[in-house]
Amino acid sequence: MKNKMNKNIYRAGLIVTFVALNALVLFGLSSVLAWLNTGAERTGMLHTEVLSKDVYLPDIEWESLDNPGRPMEQQTLGEIQQDYLNAWYVKHVAYKTNNPYGIEDYYTDSSRVNLFKTIAFNKENDIHLEATTLNHHPRLEFYSADGQLVVITDDEVIEYQEVYEQDQKLLTHQDTSSYRVMMLLEDGFWRIRHMVRQSATTQKDSVITSKLAEVKGDKIYVQDNEFQIKGINYYPKDSPWDMFGENFSKDTIAKDFKIIKNAGLNSIRIFIQYEDFGKAEVLPQKLEKLKTVVDLAEENQLKVVVTLFDFYGDYSVLDWTLTHRHAQKIVSAFKDHPAILAWDLKNEPDLDFDSRGKDLVLQWLSHVADEIKKYDPNHLITIGWSSPEAAVNLQDNVDFVSFHFYKDLEKLASDFSNLEKEIPNKSLVMQEFGMSSYHGLWNPFGNDEEDQADYHKKMQDFFKKEKLAFMSWTLYDFEEVPAAVVGRLPWRKSRQRFFGFLDQKGEPKPAFKYITH
Repeated sequence: MKNKMNKNIYRAGLIVTFVALNALVLFGLSSVLAWLNTGAERTGMLHTEVLSKDVYLPDIEWESLDNPGRPMEQQTLGEIQQDYLNAWYVKHVAYKTNNPYGIEDYYTDSSRVNLFKTIAFNKENDIHLEATTLNHHPRLEFYSADGQLVVITDDEVIEYQEVYEQDQKLLTHQDTSSYRVMMLLEDGFWRIRHMVRQSATTQKDSVITSKLAEVKGDKIYVQDNEFQIKGINYYPKDSPWDMFGENFSKDTIAKDFKIIKNAGLNSIRIFIQYEDFGKAEVLPQKLEKLKTVVDLAEENQLKVVVTLFDFYGDYSVLDWTLTHRHAQKIVSAFKDHPAILAWDLKNEPDLDFDSRGKDLVLQWLSHVADEIKKYDPNHLITIGWSSPEAAVNLQDNVDFVSFHFYKDLEKLASDFSNLEKEIPNKSLVMQEFGMSSYHGLWNPFGNDEEDQADYHKKMQDFFKKEKLAFMSWTLYDFEEVPAAVVGRLPWRKSRQRFFGFLDQKGEPKPAFKYITH
């Protein structure tokens, strides 16, 4: 009886095992079929699951697709382009980390040899490179009849590179070159077989411009008429530092612009926050709101200085192409808009010198300036430096020099005189200045509204005497100021809320009388 029971248990176990194995086989087959039917993500088969399109977006424009081989299919072109850019990106990452991870996915066996040697040498000598390419202009030279080989020439490739030894920067290098590239189709992926560097050969056509604003000597001109900036930094009263958010109101902005125009001012400065606008993938709804703002400015005969990259502070070289695409999409959309006076590259970037490195910040600003000029040659460029001392940086890269001034008035005359000596024959704009009228619990000995009015009277007297352009801070007192702006300390937040010429109810404060001269 016992033996019979053991045989039954044994048979039941075999049956259960057989059923389980068949279930696993069927599940595996169904998974494969589902994968084949839905289409596999090409990079899912590679080591580099993070696509370069998410982290690396150099400007790429094909010069020609004519070739003596077979016609190039659009899908194939897209795959070649993506794999080619991926190859550049994984090389940048490998040279930065001294880790060859991903190289095998985009380079053939023979082409990996020198890359691996370089990585090994750099790792042994504690050297690493931070590099990127800013643009590519590939031209198709040959596409084989069997669709397995392609040859391209990539002209005018701008490469930027920083070399570090033991985390100390040794040198910064930028070059423009062309590359002759052969790529092979292996296992369904395009890999680089040869890449030979050569001198740049392509001559670019000059860009036809229609200047809407320009600088002649030390003066700004708008449509051939001299224009002296008399402006104000602007946020709506109820949505400071969130102008393009959920509380965006066309009616509110239109009303405020009428107040600004009727006060005798002719320009405003507004702010574009990098992440809020979608970073490299600029959000269409944000662009539409920005268009509404500049259209309203045009209706009220106000010129607009648009400050880009607010609340951006990365600057890492591998991030550059993303910031370039951000700038490209915004400035290209408004390159012909008559209300735009200038693009301000960034607000107070010198405050990032200590944390990010002065050289890196300046290099980033210089390259962003070049990008903006490429896509919008019709408007001016400036940088909103936090002080007169910082404003001497990159003066040759901007059309007019902007600086902020929040020091004691006793220092104004000497600081301005020194700045004029440091930057001769250049238009200067005091882009931010102001005084808080807060003297409450957290600052009982602070300035009151009468002190604020006296401050602005003296400032306007100075501007009139020196013929200095200005943009004051700011139109309104605010109910709240985000902690990201000044931190959470109540005495700082309270002070920042009361710089306005109009109080929180929209009523003029004594300083409103001196909003301009």
